[in-house]
Amino acid sequence: MNTDQSNFFDSVCKQARRAALLQSAAETLEWDERTGMPPKASEYRAQQISTLNAMVHELRTDETYGENLESLSQQIDTSQPNDIAATVRGLTRDWRRNRKLPTDLVKRISTARVRGQQVWDESRRADDFAIFAPVLKEMVSLQRESGDRMAEGTDRDAYGALLDTYEPDAKTAELQQVFDELRTPLVQLIAEIRDAPRQPKIEILERDFPVDAQKRFSRWVAEQIGFDFQRGRLDETSHPFCTTLGPHDCRILSRYESNWLPGGLFGTMHEAGHGMYEQGLRTDDWFGLPPGSYGSLGIHESQSRLWENQIGRSRSFWRWLYPHAQNYFSSSLSGVDPEDFFFAINTIRPSLIRVEADEATYNLHILIRFDLEQALINGTLSVADLPEAWNERYRSDLGITPPSDADGVLQDVHWSAGLFGYFPTYTLGNVISAQLHDAAAEQLGDLDAMFAQGNFQPLLQWLRENVHTHGQCLSQTDLVKQTTGASLSATSLIEYLRSKLRPLYGLTG
Repeated sequence: MNTDQSNFFDSVCKQARRAALLQSAAETLEWDERTGMPPKASEYRAQQISTLNAMVHELRTDETYGENLESLSQQIDTSQPNDIAATVRGLTRDWRRNRKLPTDLVKRISTARVRGQQVWDESRRADDFAIFAPVLKEMVSLQRESGDRMAEGTDRDAYGALLDTYEPDAKTAELQQVFDELRTPLVQLIAEIRDAPRQPKIEILERDFPVDAQKRFSRWVAEQIGFDFQRGRLDETSHPFCTTLGPHDCRILSRYESNWLPGGLFGTMHEAGHGMYEQGLRTDDWFGLPPGSYGSLGIHESQSRLWENQIGRSRSFWRWLYPHAQNYFSSSLSGVDPEDFFFAINTIRPSLIRVEADEATYNLHILIRFDLEQALINGTLSVADLPEAWNERYRSDLGITPPSDADGVLQDVHWSAGLFGYFPTYTLGNVISAQLHDAAAEQLGDLDAMFAQGNFQPLLQWLRENVHTHGQCLSQTDLVKQTTGASLSATSLIEYLRSKLRPLYGLTG
């Protein structure tokens, strides 16, 4: 870069870092709101967060900032996968999108998010959708307005514009094609398993597993697979999540039930996967800038799913972990055969709760939400009709009917927080995780032998080099192709599920 370009670049980076600093302060308040804030503090907390988010928005939509970015965009080849090009490309894309959103709208959304999550929590505890309906209606209206504004001048509709904020450059129709590729063989496999000659002893996982022991066990497992507790921590909340509050401050949260071991353990492994991705990004020089930011939510979800499922539910992993589990839960696992335990944690059966769903049925939960949230934003489904639409899809797709709102339409926090367009990234992450696992096995050798010995560093280092370090320098499409040698496809996920589950359930042919 010449001197003028260098000055412009330094200026926009300085402003982007300041915006990230304020954003991290807002996210710290949101973390506190979800972990320990007194319920009556919600109204003032909404004002605090909305004020900070408005300041962030003003920095990210500043006219001079945008002029500098536009000038750099014209002088630099932003198609290149290097740090400078990625920074200019990403910041310019975000500036153009953010400029379409007035500060007042951003403040109203921020306020509605805090209020919405608090009311959602109350509504879920009361098992009463009517409590939540008014704030959800407001949020849908706000998100529709936001999507319409962001879609101006593009070939997207409102929902497509919202999707783009989580999965840059992804198109609704393209995701639908991948999901359709997955749906038919998945439904077929689930049907075969339903009538399989062998079934797991699920009661093994429903014994008394003291929550305090679960917390210690989950933390130890997260540490063993590579989550750095010098740069992060694990806490408890009503809905597991991961958030990064600074370059060396990653928070993961899980939840536990005394008579259901998988929820806390796999929830922790899932969030630790997210956390290890955040900890693997280049933070010191690039925190708050595209090269030090996650590539997309689909890539992010691929990391959590890889550790939760391909590793966490593998036979080799439990050859190593089961004796340790017996030490933590000696009475609960007394007399339990390791093979029976392994079969139990790979149970496949339709269930109501997404975060507790098995690997095979999980994506059906996502496809239901994907369809319903599109209908809400596009106006073909009203908030008042949402519970019945939800229940009908569960009856038709999974063969079960939610007995209550709490176990039905109120089970997820996402819509209360305005996260429309977020759900499809979960299934996208599942697809990518299987492709990454296959690529890692091909390049590193016998992963199962490593896991059986509790050796996870080779895989983590491979992910650092092939996924984490790229940040937003590579698009999701380019990263998948460069790392796996293939385009995005559901084939690896389908084959992974078949190869593990069919022998377990005694299926032949």
